[in-house]
Amino acid sequence: MSWAGVLWPTFALLPDLAVRAEPQPGMHRWARRLLPALGVDLEIRGHPRSDIPLWVANHLSWVDGVILGSLRPMGTIAKGEVTSYPLIGRWARKSGIHFVDREDATSRAATLACFTASLQNGRDMLLFPEGTTTRGERLAGFYEGGLRAAYHLGLPAQPMRISSPAPHYPWTGDETLLPHLQTLFSTRTPVTVSAEAPLFPTDFSCPGAWISAFRTALAPRSSDVR
Repeated sequence: MSWAGVLWPTFALLPDLAVRAEPQPGMHRWARRLLPALGVDLEIRGHPRSDIPLWVANHLSWVDGVILGSLRPMGTIAKGEVTSYPLIGRWARKSGIHFVDREDATSRAATLACFTASLQNGRDMLLFPEGTTTRGERLAGFYEGGLRAAYHLGLPAQPMRISSPAPHYPWTGDETLLPHLQTLFSTRTPVTVSAEAPLFPTDFSCPGAWISAFRTALAPRSSDVR
């Protein structure tokens, strides 16, 4: 593993970003190439459903988006500061990701409108309802807007629970990104994605019950870490 392993898939993405109006397929290929370079040993449990328009995941690291993005082309929401990350940020700005300032109500509303429009237009999407990364001991509070939008649109969503026994895998922003990358390069990192059964809005009496079901599905479990 080396910087070349990251730079090559990143530069290989440039032609796609230059010519594609919908760059998700290019980002998907970039994620598939980048994942081995990061030393991630990925295990998939269950059956990720490509026919389900929305995947909903807990959030441990910026690598989560690379992992899930390697499984299929999707749009997503990301914090605005991602655009300043080394290597990642420049291309993230051209990727079709919806960026949000969580502290700004106007930004949150505008991003939610774009996210909802993407679902209405048939684009597959990825949602991290915690809106921030944690170390995985427990879920953070949810930003509920994206899940409520899917509920009112009548769209099913699949919980995708991410876990890792590696203490260096979570990245909460308390350390700078480059040392974190160096640790990933020098250490094999097992990560598990548990694809839970899809949840359908018609099975729930109200948005609150629907959101509660996602909290249950994404909550950490002792069986996730071996």
